[in-house]
Amino acid sequence: MSAVAGPAPGALLGAPLAAALAAATEDRIVYDLAGIDERHDTLRRELPGVEVRFAMKACPLDEVLTALARRGAGADAAGPGEVEQALRAGVPVARIHYGNTVKSDRNIADAHRLGIRTFATDSVQDVAALAVHAPGARVFCRVATAGTGAVWGLSDKFGCSPDDAVRVMEHARDAGLVPAGLSVHVGSQQMTGEAWHAAVEDLGEVLRRLDRRGIRVDHVNLGGGLPALGYRDRRGTPLDPPLDKIFAVIREGTDGLRRIHGGPLDFVIEPGRHLVADHGAIRAHVARLTERRGADGERRHWLYLSCGKFNGLYEMDGLQYRLVFPTHSGGPTVRAVVAGPTCDSDDAYSHEEGLVPVPAALASGDPVWILSSGAYATSYTTVGFNGFAPLPHTWADRAGGDRRR
Repeated sequence: MSAVAGPAPGALLGAPLAAALAAATEDRIVYDLAGIDERHDTLRRELPGVEVRFAMKACPLDEVLTALARRGAGADAAGPGEVEQALRAGVPVARIHYGNTVKSDRNIADAHRLGIRTFATDSVQDVAALAVHAPGARVFCRVATAGTGAVWGLSDKFGCSPDDAVRVMEHARDAGLVPAGLSVHVGSQQMTGEAWHAAVEDLGEVLRRLDRRGIRVDHVNLGGGLPALGYRDRRGTPLDPPLDKIFAVIREGTDGLRRIHGGPLDFVIEPGRHLVADHGAIRAHVARLTERRGADGERRHWLYLSCGKFNGLYEMDGLQYRLVFPTHSGGPTVRAVVAGPTCDSDDAYSHEEGLVPVPAALASGDPVWILSSGAYATSYTTVGFNGFAPLPHTWADRAGGDRRR
């Protein structure tokens, strides 16, 4: 985490969100729905003709799903539970796909019963199960990527090689399924345009090989990976993703894939953190600022917050969130290890890399705002590990303050 003393700079925090955080007297996460809408609309302008399907796992809140559905977005669901939630939130079933390559026979049958007709896959075993439990379904095969350049590479559990992708699609055709598309995922919080370029090259090669076998897909799913803008890395250096370059590479890539395909080809993208991370922030408080000598003989300051890895800040292992201390402006600072409130040693940042300058005068109960924490804060959280409850969520009002839902 990186500390920002005094009022939050406008570049980091929009006025409605800042007003809602200032008005909050108890811990909570506050979302700016209008900001999420604006990020969605900007994405559509940057990638015209690419359908947006929100990766629900990033922020599985009905209000977010409903707001995005009203703007035409669909949903990337990872199981029947998310399918049911998306439907309740008003997402048309035709704009929902089952994007998880890991699924049981029961998962497949339940999703098919709910009306899902498009499924991700990456193995012939999964194809065989789809043929039994979702007969006639459309499938798109996920091609593995290296994940280079991403904060989280996602390169092992999902996806298959280009060679296997051709084999999987042939099996799908032979099993009576519709080999409808291909997909990639370049890694979560992808920081380079080169990763998208490499993924498009692999997709182009698979398209050529499928065409030679008489398999003509109708869409390409570009997956997730679009970055949020307000993070810092584990050492506190601002992550500054070249978003304009990434968009340009994707636009060029879609044009190139259409040329390779030689016919109509639709595109889908699955943003998650890109839409919600920067438009959510946590109002927490200081539990204690301490100083003590450790077993290694080093004297360190520790800043314990009221929320941590298990109730809102699960991704603290891979990045730093910016901290704002609204009741402290100026004054001396100390470099501290930031940690959550639980009796668990994992609930803390790296002692070597994660030291954060914080106001030396911090006292128990002082408010702290944790910026760009809107992604995964409500989904990667326990039901009450160690007795610390999940954060409630509220919504920033355009007129200031917040609205509890």
